[in-house]
Amino acid sequence: MIEPFRSATYIIQKLEEKGFEAYFVGGSVRDFLLKRPIHDVDIATSATPEEMKKLFSNTVDIGIAHGTILILHRGNGYEVTTFRAESEYIDFRRPEKVKFIRSLFEDLQRRDFTMNAIAMDKNGQMIDPFNGQQCIQEKMIQAVGNPDERFQEDALRMIRAMRFVSQLDFSLQPQTKNAIEKNADLLKHIAIERLFAEFTKLLNGANKKHAIELLFETGLYKFIPGFSESKEMFLDCKNLDINQLSENQMWLLFIYFSKTESAEKLLRAWKMPSKKIKYLTKALPILHTRLKNEWTTYSLYQATKAISIDVEVVNKTIKKETVANVEKDMNEIFSKMVIQQRDQMDVTGEDLMKWFNRTGGPWIKLLLNDIEKAIVMNKIPNEKAGIKGWIQTCNHQQGNDY
Repeated sequence: MIEPFRSATYIIQKLEEKGFEAYFVGGSVRDFLLKRPIHDVDIATSATPEEMKKLFSNTVDIGIAHGTILILHRGNGYEVTTFRAESEYIDFRRPEKVKFIRSLFEDLQRRDFTMNAIAMDKNGQMIDPFNGQQCIQEKMIQAVGNPDERFQEDALRMIRAMRFVSQLDFSLQPQTKNAIEKNADLLKHIAIERLFAEFTKLLNGANKKHAIELLFETGLYKFIPGFSESKEMFLDCKNLDINQLSENQMWLLFIYFSKTESAEKLLRAWKMPSKKIKYLTKALPILHTRLKNEWTTYSLYQATKAISIDVEVVNKTIKKETVANVEKDMNEIFSKMVIQQRDQMDVTGEDLMKWFNRTGGPWIKLLLNDIEKAIVMNKIPNEKAGIKGWIQTCNHQQGNDY
């Protein structure tokens, strides 16, 4: 038994000592079988939340209505959930009620995909009633039981399937794919926050190109905010090596190909964090310019290093050029800049008011802009005496040109 399972074995042992069943379940077991990094482990047990709280003194009620509590042990927190069955689902996203049960099999059969319906005991023995290990070996994503029922229970599972295609480089089992095509319109019932979380994971996967193609093939793209009218977007991406792109670079590529009149509106439809929206809406016009023109030192400076890297990678991807050295080249260019942002200038508005004996006003911003550009373009040194001399030499006496 390896970490982090080893440290959590104490919880399973204590539950078993009191006559309960307990197993490691879910993504941690799947990732263990795939030899992928394991972060958090989840435990499923026949004990109810009340029974668990009597056994463990240090617990937190994080989802007790659904049978989940957090058990704290030696500085770590472990989510432990009672075996449960779920009633009819409402709105294609949540069960009307949850019933606690004592059967591991019934608990596993309610899960989404066979690779996620494997339990492991404290000794590393697998309980695999739905042949999830075989699906893992075959790199196949297969719904547990009837795929129509699984997707009608929670329509987000269809996007989650695509996320696993991207992350694991798996394929969809034919019946599972057919069920996604049949039930694609149920995606409209899913809260955008849940969709955004899964789509973000998809964009961070190493095989996102295949996942994007499947979004198109299955018709799921029709129910993705801002993309439903942009069939061409997916066709454009299909011919590019998008697996090399980061999440931000993917969003930038999407809004470029969407040809939207308002990138901000499209991104806000996703309820994306404001900071990310601001970043992407700043990057988009820079990408448009870069596709037609070469960089200058000042245009790179204005873009910032992060945006310059993202824009250049997307630019080269669209032009089907290699992106291997983009980050290295950009880091070298920016390392040679005298300044990389305005607050590094050795002059302030107070200096200008003192030098010209003038009160504040718009003239200060205009003059600082000129000084900033001159420093970046290596026309003047970034030190007060040189800046003051340059202003005087350029006949900006008393700031009257501003």
